[in-house]
Order: sequence, then C-alpha cells, then structure tokens
Amino acid sequence: MSGIASLPMYNIPEVRMALDEFWRGLVRYFELEGVGGVPSSLMHDRPSNQMWDDPGLIFSQCCGYDLVHRYTGRLIPIATPHFHAPECLGADYASVIVVAEDCPFDDVLLMAGTVCAINGPESHSGMGALQALVAPVSRDGRFFSRVRISGSHIASLALLKRGAVHIAAIDSVTYTLLELYRPDALRGLRKLGRTYRAPGVPYVTHGDFSPATIERMRTAVFRTFADPNLQGVRQTLLLDDIEFLPIQAYERIAADRDAAASYGFSLLN
Repeated sequence: MSGIASLPMYNIPEVRMALDEFWRGLVRYFELEGVGGVPSSLMHDRPSNQMWDDPGLIFSQCCGYDLVHRYTGRLIPIATPHFHAPECLGADYASVIVVAEDCPFDDVLLMAGTVCAINGPESHSGMGALQALVAPVSRDGRFFSRVRISGSHIASLALLKRGAVHIAAIDSVTYTLLELYRPDALRGLRKLGRTYRAPGVPYVTHGDFSPATIERMRTAVFRTFADPNLQGVRQTLLLDDIEFLPIQAYERIAADRDAAASYGFSLLN
C-alpha cells in the first residue's frame, strides 16, 4: 500500500498542474533510489495537520516552527528549497508586511493600535515573524488593538482588501506567486516592508523512517532539482535550488518567539 504525499504550503490552484508534474519527477527519482511505498499522486485537499500526523506520510512540507515545536521528532527535514522571490536569500525567506495602498503609515513600528490579521497561531510567516518585529516597541504586552485569525495568507489578504484589518504578514513566496498568477488578490494593497529572514519551509518526512531511507529521499530530491527536463516546472513554482538544513538551523525560529516573550509580548495576548 502506498503512503501519502502533499505539497501544501504553496498549493494555489494556478500552479497545481505544475506541482503534480514536479511530484511525478520526484516519484521517478524516489523509485531510482529504492524508496518504496511512494504514492503516484499528491493529496491536495486534506488538512495539513492530518497528513503530518499520519504514520503513512512519505513526503510533505511544514512550517519551520512546526518542525521545532509541535512536530519535534515526528517530522524530519529532508531538504530546504531556495525560492525565487525578492525577499528570499538562499534557503532563508521572509514575510512581506502588507497594508492597503492608502494606508497612511510607512513603518510597521508606527502602527500601534491598528488591527492585524494572522493566518494561524503556529505560523512563523504570518504570526511569529511579525511578532518578533514589533515586540521591541510593544507596551504592557500589547501592540495591535486586535488580532484576527484568518486561517490562511490568502484569507488575510482578503480581510485587508475589505478594510477589516490594517496589516498582515504574508509569506513572500505566496505573495510572489499571487503577483504572477493571481494579481487581483493584491489589487489595492502594497508592501510596507519585510520581516527578519528565517530558514525556509522544508520538505519533510515521517520520523519513523531510518536515516538510510531519509538519505535516499534526500538524494532523490537533489536529483529532481538537477533534472533539466524539470527546469520549466521548477521555474513555474519559483524553485531555484535546494540544500540540506539540519533541524538545528530551525531553532532560530523558536528563538524569535523566545525573544518576543522576553518583552512580555505575544500577538495572541
């Protein structure tokens, strides 16, 4: 019986065909490396947490904070892609601070008392990165007057467009994909700045696999990124390069939350 695989982080409908083709390329190299139980197709619509909890998980992506928090030891990093987005640098990425075009502010640190949207409380790109940015100027444990949990970056952008919130931090890869393939989602909005960079979203597998099997998976991923026949698909998905980051590299993300806590601050207060 095949396991399950997903690429949930940047899975907008406009690039789904490219994701499926990229996965088919990965499957070929998994098979060449002797990795068994690989599903022939991606699972697109199942909630990410359900897949990450499933012992049949073969391949997925998760937020770096999940890797060193809720899923410590349960998900193992395989490799981290480099994305072709303005705020990315090697395997690091940042979030863009997004506001309405007519927003009177030019600095997020001056936006105390406004309303913020986050995609979810365990997201680094949508919550933790913004929290680390404004924590030093918080007062009595608060900065924004209210924080709304939208459920996704795209939903946060929709709240901004409706004027229901004043600011949101959006993963820079998501933002760039929308610029290219769904510009209406950004119409009437602008970038105010960016957050601090952090290790990007890794490809992961279930922690029950042996180190030897994980190494074969890693080799398959590197071979997929080197395949010239998949270059066009990688470009569609903004995939530039790939490298292995050990799990210790992601402790920077947990450190950002600890630093915010040292100011007595949390966006969720």
